[in-house]
Amino acid sequence: MHALPVAVYTTDKQGRITFFNEAAADLWGHRPIIGQDQWCGSWKLRHLDGRAMAHDECPMAIALLEERDVLWGQAIAERADGQLIPFSAHPVLLRDEAGEVVGAINTLLDLRTQTMADEARTRLAAIVESSMDAIVSKDINGIITSWNDAAEHLFGYMPAEAIGRPVTILIPPGHLDEEVSIITRIRAGERVPSYETVRMRKDGTLIPVSLTVSPIRDGIGRIIGASKIARDISASKESERRIRLLMREVNHRVKNQYSVIISMIRETSKLTSTPEAFLAQVRERITALSESHDLLVNADWRGATVGELVRAQLKAFAVQSRVSMTGPAVVLQPNAVQYLGIAFHELATNSAKYGALSRHGGHVEIEWDVTFATDGAGTFRLIWRELDGPVVDAIARRGFGTVVLKRVAPEALSGNGRLEFDKQGIIWTLEAPLRSVEMSLSDIVAEEG
Repeated sequence: MHALPVAVYTTDKQGRITFFNEAAADLWGHRPIIGQDQWCGSWKLRHLDGRAMAHDECPMAIALLEERDVLWGQAIAERADGQLIPFSAHPVLLRDEAGEVVGAINTLLDLRTQTMADEARTRLAAIVESSMDAIVSKDINGIITSWNDAAEHLFGYMPAEAIGRPVTILIPPGHLDEEVSIITRIRAGERVPSYETVRMRKDGTLIPVSLTVSPIRDGIGRIIGASKIARDISASKESERRIRLLMREVNHRVKNQYSVIISMIRETSKLTSTPEAFLAQVRERITALSESHDLLVNADWRGATVGELVRAQLKAFAVQSRVSMTGPAVVLQPNAVQYLGIAFHELATNSAKYGALSRHGGHVEIEWDVTFATDGAGTFRLIWRELDGPVVDAIARRGFGTVVLKRVAPEALSGNGRLEFDKQGIIWTLEAPLRSVEMSLSDIVAEEG
């Protein structure tokens, strides 16, 4: 008994300790006096609820005083250093040939390992239940054995509906071969690393998940099942879809910008006589284009109003007080912002150099409205009218501005443009289908989605 790893000690009929092994002394943290200390070798004893326990209340004392074996009696040994050791006692009476009690032998099992295991299991259970990921365990035959709250939320089955049923209730028909592969790998003791797949809810809808599968072993290391952690990746998949959509849209819009710039460069090169003039005009027009682009970016590419666009293009000329604007709230779609922005830049540049904004007292009126036909189709109409300016016809003869106002901007909006000259200045009229100009509700929803 000295060599046993389990605490063992003996007493006489009066409970005086007659023997203890080293495992018992280690558990007690105390070495009792043989033939003197009684009932138990502990320095002090406590009940499981923490109350002090007299030595004559311990399981060994009860066994001797009541002359009966006591199985699984429990108490706490308090060491001199204050450490508390929970233990389970198994006192068995010793009798002589006549059956008379002559003493007892007690075996003490240190419950710290069991307590720590219980605490670990409790913590693990709490983690599993509070996890945001669906955690499901199954036996080696694929039958569901546990089901946490997140699994109920993700798959739609109550625990009572899922436990005891095959895990294939969660697997779409086209993915059943995955389960065969998983079971084969689990039986071989392999862990299945995270991979993306599809699983099926109770209502039949499919959900993308990230799945991790690990083997479950019993106390002697045998594989008895598997645990599955399923993470809903619907949000990340949607984000990926939106990013791809956004990249395609950005690519489309950048190409549109390239087309505008190429057209601008081509037409400007035809109508400038020196490299310096060409460079200056191209720089001005690209700057104007960037002003329109800034409006779109600041509004998350949801368009800009007519007024915002006019102000953005006129701010470089510091003539806002000489420009009046009237018209309903119309949010221009990105394509209209870009092409109308170029048109407003050309009109403002020409007016500042040769037109109404070039002389004191001259001003510009910008009006727009929307009309609807009987079939519900809308028409957008805008007029740029210069007043109290000189008679100008230079813009009509040649120049990139003429191309933009008569052809480029109107055609980009599926409409038509008319450039007129009045004694007080230029009048430019644009008419285009409203669907080609205005940012519709469906467009806004698509942008946000």
